[in-house]
Amino acid sequence: MDAPQWLAPDASASAFAVPRPRDVAADVPRGVRLLPYFDVYAYRVGNQPPALLYPGRASERVLRGNFQVLLVDGEVAGLWHQRRSGRRIEVTVEPLAPLSRARRSALDDQVARVGEILEARPTLTIGEVTVGGHA
Repeated sequence: MDAPQWLAPDASASAFAVPRPRDVAADVPRGVRLLPYFDVYAYRVGNQPPALLYPGRASERVLRGNFQVLLVDGEVAGLWHQRRSGRRIEVTVEPLAPLSRARRSALDDQVARVGEILEARPTLTIGEVTVGGHA
């Protein structure tokens, strides 16, 4: 195994990554995911420093609250909220940057999956999440 690498985004942070064993795939996370509250907590606690995973506006808009997050290629790229009403579930996603057509399609698939898991008919709105964290 090689020596640990310095991963700090700037001189004010410190982070090291222990090199992965050579028999472990080095795949970079790809795709769009909607992480619920507890998964976000595990993602936040298990991955430090936060500046590497919450770039730009994500550190201001998402990191300070307890929000469900939109992940794009392993980085926090927005937040989301769901509101249930009977057999319907309204999902609002607030991307922090425009989504490509392919990523929007992947987001539609994720919202459909939320509906499957919660046994509800989902609808998707792209816009500002107006509720506070963990509402």
